Amino acid sequence: MPRLLYTFLCLILAVTTARSQERLRGRVIDALTRQALPNVTVQAGGAGCTTDASGRFTMMRPANTDSLKASCIGYASCCVQVAGNIEYTLVLEPMAGKLGEIIVSAGRIKQYRSDAPIAISTLSAQTLKETKATSLEQVLNKVSGVYMADLGNEQHTMAIRQPIGYKSLFLYMEDGLPIRTVGDFNHNALIEINMAALQRIEVIRGPASSLYGSEAVGGAVNFLTANPTSVTTGKIQAEMSDGGYKRTDFNVSGTKGKLGVWAGGYYADQRNGRIEHSDFHKLALTLKTQYRFSDRSVWTNTASFVDYKTDQTGGVDSANFYSRNYKSMHTFSYRLVKAFRFRSTLEQQWSDRDQTSFSVFYRHNEIGQNPFYAIKTTSNPLKARGEINSDAFQSAGLLVQHKKQFGWKGASVTAGLSVDYSPATYYAQFIDVDRNADGYFTGFTKTDSVLTDYKVDLVNTALYVQGEMSPVKNMKVIAALRYDRMDYKFDNYLPPSAFTGSPDETNNFQAWTPKLGLTYDFGKNRGLYANYSVGFAPPNISELYRGVKVPTLRPATYRNYEIGGWMAFAGQKGHAEASIYRMDGTNEIISVRLADNSSENRNAGKTKHAGVEWSVRYEVLPSLQIRTGGTYAKHDFVQFEDKGKFYNGNRMNTAPEWITNTEATWKPSFLSGLRLGLEWQHVGSYFMDPANTESYGGYELFNARAGYQLGAFECWVNCRNLADVTYATTAEKSAFGKSYRPGPQRTFNFGVAYTFTAKHKS
Repeated sequence: MPRLLYTFLCLILAVTTARSQERLRGRVIDALTRQALPNVTVQAGGAGCTTDASGRFTMMRPANTDSLKASCIGYASCCVQVAGNIEYTLVLEPMAGKLGEIIVSAGRIKQYRSDAPIAISTLSAQTLKETKATSLEQVLNKVSGVYMADLGNEQHTMAIRQPIGYKSLFLYMEDGLPIRTVGDFNHNALIEINMAALQRIEVIRGPASSLYGSEAVGGAVNFLTANPTSVTTGKIQAEMSDGGYKRTDFNVSGTKGKLGVWAGGYYADQRNGRIEHSDFHKLALTLKTQYRFSDRSVWTNTASFVDYKTDQTGGVDSANFYSRNYKSMHTFSYRLVKAFRFRSTLEQQWSDRDQTSFSVFYRHNEIGQNPFYAIKTTSNPLKARGEINSDAFQSAGLLVQHKKQFGWKGASVTAGLSVDYSPATYYAQFIDVDRNADGYFTGFTKTDSVLTDYKVDLVNTALYVQGEMSPVKNMKVIAALRYDRMDYKFDNYLPPSAFTGSPDETNNFQAWTPKLGLTYDFGKNRGLYANYSVGFAPPNISELYRGVKVPTLRPATYRNYEIGGWMAFAGQKGHAEASIYRMDGTNEIISVRLADNSSENRNAGKTKHAGVEWSVRYEVLPSLQIRTGGTYAKHDFVQFEDKGKFYNGNRMNTAPEWITNTEATWKPSFLSGLRLGLEWQHVGSYFMDPANTESYGGYELFNARAGYQLGAFECWVNCRNLADVTYATTAEKSAFGKSYRPGPQRTFNFGVAYTFTAKHKS
């Protein structure tokens, strides 16, 4: 009997020991994106661990523990019951608008927003999903200090700490690499973005040239594409509007072993809209793969392709604008874009203190046009002249970056090298245009007369370094310096003239761009930052060589001084951020009218830009959230000459002082899955010309959104311009008169979507 009792006790002890030594394994994923979440804390009883780079964890189960808990900054905690020796999947819901969010654009590497001494905002995956934007300005205009002007059919221009304009003062990137080459800026560059592939957007306001180089003056916008999901997913959605717009989005993603794949895109088509001659279509595709050799080594490849064509129509005069007679005198003008981009990036974590990334990239881009703005009338009322042109480039380049962390005062150094070789071509030929008695341009005939034909070899080489340290507790100091050299080799295939361009020429530009900033954390999610930064913009090819006799331009330089801060409200109900800045521009490139009535580009401009930006997000009720942001700014000419007239001291044209965007979102608890939103966009008045003789009164725009999600199905109705107001996204005055670019009338968009997600245990 004692022996039997002893044996029984040993069996109980063995079972108890085995239970206490049971392994708990699984993965943690984002509820919205279905992507793996690294560095998540997973706890079971008194034991704990963190997830690896692929979101996986393994730990021993303590005795008498029946639950697992996962927690991470920026996410609501998740707890599941332990129910045997299985693999668990913990799904974390992102918490909107938290100060602890992770950003990558401020230092080309992951860091907390509170560690970056710059004005930077993030549009999250949740914001993109709920907005259901059909063009990018519908989400970017939610960012304080940003006004992206809608020019129709995804065409656009931008204003960030600058007036609404068309100059190369904004840098557009995809996953940290510029989508176009330096020196060949196009204000419509975001046509080349695949909106269906976006996971997040980060917007830096103010110069970012110390890391990203030229054109990052008013701001830099970084479009971050979706990574492969941890579980197999797929999505299809379709939408249409009462204004002739149709669109279909699709994607599929998953990970098998070490390889993850994301593929998707969209096709959009506009027919018979409310504005004459405004049809367009666009196909955008993206393929992204990630191969994890180990937790410390990942290889990412991304390829994207865009095929786009739109009818071109310009603004209308005041009489037609206010009477809503949006006729187009142009019946054949167009813009087409074909863009292909490929990048391959290898990231290696050598140790806890050393990491390297190595990227190679290739770009092939062509913009072809029969532009409406190039059509000029002649002495014959039934004839006109115009042009067909093609602007194309190819790029090959590399970017290498290494970050070294030290064990003293939180010090680290990030250094990088980039090389971009981009041969570019431009070809334009005259066309004879037919015009009828009513003034419509009805057709054209190609001629043998060539206006422009050249090639430019562009080479941009750069070195940059950024150091960080904490000299005292709660303070972080950041200093950065970048050196850029740009070489232009111009070959003119036509006899040089004031029309065909300059003689063959070789030019080079050099720029040193520093940045110095600091942050101070007062605790309880409150802090301040300050920075001094410099941005520069070299002359574009068209400014330097087209229609000039001798290229004489220098890069424009901008010096920015800025202070800002952030604070969280009690009870984690929201937060507020604000910044005050002044930016001085010198050597700005402007077109000056000469004594013989011809025009010439010169470095003859000086400007001053000063303002305040703010952003507030507050949870009034658990189901009701208010977000508001905006800017009050003044943009002045310090020195400016146009057509022999001086406008020193005048307010810059197309520069509204007030721009605000406010939104209320209600997600009632009594009907899970329902969301209702109301957005108010305010653009204040501004002068239409440098002489400040005419002004546009601005506008108030209301947008409404409603959506409902039930399991894998989702449907929505969006109403743009709810009050059906007449407004212009841009308004300008020139020697040819006033021109208003009409914004969309009241438009309803209807959509449905289905998302497939592979089953997982949780």
